[in-house]
Formats: sequence, C-alpha cells, structure tokens
Amino acid sequence: MSGCDGHSHDHDHAEPDDTSTALGTSLRPSINFASVICLNETTPNSGRDVLKLYEERLTPQPSLRSQDDPDEDPELLLVVPFSEAVTMKSISILSHHGSPANNATIGTAAPRTVRIYVDRSNLDFETVRDLEPTATITLVPPSHQWSDEHGNGTTDYPLRPAGRFQNISEIALYFCDNYEMPDGHGASSDMEDFDEDRVSTEITYVGFKGKGTNMKRKAVKAVYETRGMKKDHKVPGSEYFGMEGV
Repeated sequence: MSGCDGHSHDHDHAEPDDTSTALGTSLRPSINFASVICLNETTPNSGRDVLKLYEERLTPQPSLRSQDDPDEDPELLLVVPFSEAVTMKSISILSHHGSPANNATIGTAAPRTVRIYVDRSNLDFETVRDLEPTATITLVPPSHQWSDEHGNGTTDYPLRPAGRFQNISEIALYFCDNYEMPDGHGASSDMEDFDEDRVSTEITYVGFKGKGTNMKRKAVKAVYETRGMKKDHKVPGSEYFGMEGV
C-alpha cells in the first residue's frame, strides 16, 4: 500500500500564460463542472470553485477548506470528470499560505501530499487510504512556493509515467495531509500519538494542462468499497518535493 510519501524533486515553474507550453494547454474547458464533487469541503461547491481560470490562479478567494474539526484529519477528496477524454501532462496546486499578501484564512495550512487516481469511480476516504494511487506528489512547501527564487506563483508538476495519464475521463485528487502536521502523519497514518489539534487544509487553485482528444469519455473503473470513515493507517514518512510513480 502507498501512503502519503514520495521520493524525488520534479516540478517546473509555470509559464507566463497557459497556452503553447511544453506541458500542454489548460484543460479547464474540458472539465464537466456540473459533476465535480469534493468530500469533506467546508463550503458546498468550493472544490469546483478553485478550478479557476488561469489568469485568476493567484487570487486568494474563493478557496477550498477541509471541515474544521480538531479531532479529525484535514483530508480532502476532489473528483474532477471531463466532458471528453484528455491527455494530462501536468497539474498545478496552490495555497496562499506563505504568500507576500498572506491572505489565507487564519487557522488553516497548505497541503503537503496529493495522491492521484485516474478513472476510478465510487471513491471515498476509506477506499483511497488503501488503494494504490496512479501517482503521489509531495507539494513544495509554502516558504518555497512564494520565494522570489521560485517566482512567487504557481508550480507545474509533470505527471509520470505519462502513459497512465493518456485518454483519461476522470481524475481524483486525495489531499491526505498538510504542512501543519508532522511529516509522514497524513490521513493514511496512525495519528494516535499526535496530541495537537488538526488544522484545516486550504487550497486556492487547482489547474490541469495537457490536450483534449475530441473522443467520447470512456467508462471509469468502479471501486466497490464501504463509505469513508475517519480512520487512519500507518505509512512511512515523506520528504519534500516527492513524487511516487516516476
């Protein structure tokens, strides 16, 4: 089983615009917004709202926050279907924590790890904690994301192996931990020895790059599991900038 871990540094600074880049063009026009869902979001449809236009990617609001419960893990499961099959080359995820404006909500934290699942239906927290992901990415920490050297903006994470992201109809993003939690103590870990209150995860932008195929969506693979419960599993720790499945 894969936990909230990874083991390589692989990301690119975003281009000045979202067209004609090596990592593809924006896939936002191909998103089926009416069918986007997010589990454990504080505000209904906020998962949909952070799939912003590229030119709005640096805006702090609207944002996606996990439900505020100090006794539960701040996990989020964002499921994004497409209206056509797409080939996805990269993903961009941003939180305003650590930004010069520092407009992020007090009492929240930037996500640390995202586990990615392709063309899997009926996902919930119970399922994704035990299901092998297509890829796992450890996101850059806020202090690095907003540094002058890094460009004070978004980061494109290439998706590899590339063959797993060709002609896909749906992608699910499982944010299992954040930077206010101990390294390696995500929702797939044993948190019984962690006495501090959990801090909500907050995300302000999610974007995808690649290309459309003009093909009809294909059926996704069904995963038949029980509904998600707030239950942790032990996994190894992680390092900054990690990506699994590369």
